[in-house]
Amino acid sequence: MTRKSYPSEVSDEEWALVVPYLVLLPEAAGQRRHGLREVFNGLRYVVKTGAPWRWMPNDLLPWDIVYAQARRWLAAEVFEAVVHDLRVLLRLEAGRGPEPTAAILDSRTLRSTPQSGARAGYDGAKRNRGSKVHAAVDTLGHLLALHVTPATADDRAEVGRLAGAVQEATGEHVEVAFVDQGYVGPKPAQAAAEHGIQLEVVRHYERLPDTLAGLHLVAFACLMLKGLKGMGGVSRAPSSGAPWPQAPSGPRA
Repeated sequence: MTRKSYPSEVSDEEWALVVPYLVLLPEAAGQRRHGLREVFNGLRYVVKTGAPWRWMPNDLLPWDIVYAQARRWLAAEVFEAVVHDLRVLLRLEAGRGPEPTAAILDSRTLRSTPQSGARAGYDGAKRNRGSKVHAAVDTLGHLLALHVTPATADDRAEVGRLAGAVQEATGEHVEVAFVDQGYVGPKPAQAAAEHGIQLEVVRHYERLPDTLAGLHLVAFACLMLKGLKGMGGVSRAPSSGAPWPQAPSGPRA
């Protein structure tokens, strides 16, 4: 690499873990003109800094190259696979079961930009116009599911969709979901119950980072890759063919 490095650069250890997911074409494919690692570094820069695509530094790859490849990765759902596999590995490393029995549901309204288009709406409760990210994490803070709506969407009305996605991601393992006061009422409780989840209202809990749907997946994948540093014997994630580590006994929440 002849250019200067940025703090968002992927490390050798992180790259070894994530590259099996990112290779959509053979290394010698005629369509490939740029190294995937440099493309991923460009994507990580955008996710880390929140910079507009066209404001990427000139010594990184052209923004349109990085954007186009990012769209291919997102369409292939590679980051859903990265987040799922890393979540399991990190849970096992923390002494938990591979799938959680408890989740946390929340939403965050992000201010609109000219590119927000039809998905922008006005959130009267937060007095903000933009998009709303509805997300679920396990009790360790690792992503389970998310989707984006206009900011006008009621959190309670999105519980069913989010609960269904959580159960799909975890193989129907989640039994309880912790929520804040914005989810009080019989309708969200019933929507969650239809997916086998009991809602439990609590006062406060940690919120999620401020990024939109596809880039949320990139951000969580990058954070979870950091969490795997120093784990011995893990060279490739499970979906690439390597066996799972043995799950420890004990509570699974």
